[in-house]
Amino acid sequence: MPKVAVYNTSGAQVGEIELNDAVFGIEPHTHAMHSAVVAQLASMRLGTHKTKGRSEVRGGGRKPWRQKGTGRARQGSIRAPQWVGGGTVFGPQPRKYGYKLPKKVRRLAIRSALSSKVKDNELIVLDELKMSQPKTKDFAGILKNLNADRKALVVAAEYDDTIALSARNIPGVKFMAADGINVLDVLNYDKLIITQDAVRKVEEVFAP
Repeated sequence: MPKVAVYNTSGAQVGEIELNDAVFGIEPHTHAMHSAVVAQLASMRLGTHKTKGRSEVRGGGRKPWRQKGTGRARQGSIRAPQWVGGGTVFGPQPRKYGYKLPKKVRRLAIRSALSSKVKDNELIVLDELKMSQPKTKDFAGILKNLNADRKALVVAAEYDDTIALSARNIPGVKFMAADGINVLDVLNYDKLIITQDAVRKVEEVFAP
């Protein structure tokens, strides 16, 4: 089992923790992580694009000229697709782009992402993370003590409004509860800061 140091909010090492091999110690599966990221980005697309078909554009109620005898091509409406101002053929319509990956692939992807953080020494385990009041300056100080003041994902066992309010105005920092952890966020941030309680919660959920 991989062992990593446990730090307090002052940046001092206060112990070690053994991580579950099946969650934090597997060989990262690149394809599973890629599939999970693509699926997550697809589900985030709004899909609100819209073009008007010939039945939706304004005008074109009558036939522009008679069918025969004019020498011109027959036309039924000035709002047919070949006319300027006509309807669009096969244009984009509102739709959902999201799709679901198989459960085993999703779980493999998150385990691979967590293992890659351990492998690259980008995982920081905290003994606990508590704040008495929302204060961005104090939270920024904690990140600086941990040498993670650039792009950091902070994960606690439970969602805490005080920590969330302290972190939200710091560029490149995101706070979430353990049950919201996902592949895109884990890979997108340089450092993963996670509390001991959150580690155990993640292991409980994602261990095969």
